[in-house]
Amino acid sequence: MTAEYRKAEPEDAEMLIKIYNASFYSDYKRYGTCPGYGKTTEMMKASIRDHPKYIILCDHKPVGCVACNMQETGVYEITCLCIVPEYQGKGIGTQTVQFIKSLYADWKKITLATPFDKKENVRFYTEKCGFHIASVETDGHVQLARFVAER
Repeated sequence: MTAEYRKAEPEDAEMLIKIYNASFYSDYKRYGTCPGYGKTTEMMKASIRDHPKYIILCDHKPVGCVACNMQETGVYEITCLCIVPEYQGKGIGTQTVQFIKSLYADWKKITLATPFDKKENVRFYTEKCGFHIASVETDGHVQLARFVAER
């Protein structure tokens, strides 16, 4: 399955809320909280304005989102990579990480954080995307693995 990407606009807020909620519902249920779940339209519009987001499309259908911010020259943080459950496990996430690496061609380091106990995420980022776990941090009561990919 081949993914395509287009930059999100504030008008995409409602669609992105549906994608985020579908993608992060299991995390919300598991941890009782999730920063990607339950955003209001105004919160999403502000997030789109303040942080570049790309809608992930398959067969012209929106199935996910990726957001990445520059931390400093050559250092980027993937702040969100979500794919609706019915499209997970089809190679879209791996393609999306490659998209980010090509979009930010000057990257020297890419980081991200995800729940440490989500084995499928740990496997995905380490085995399929070339990241390693650099540290473990805590956000509230959730332990997060800090992943790093370096050139």
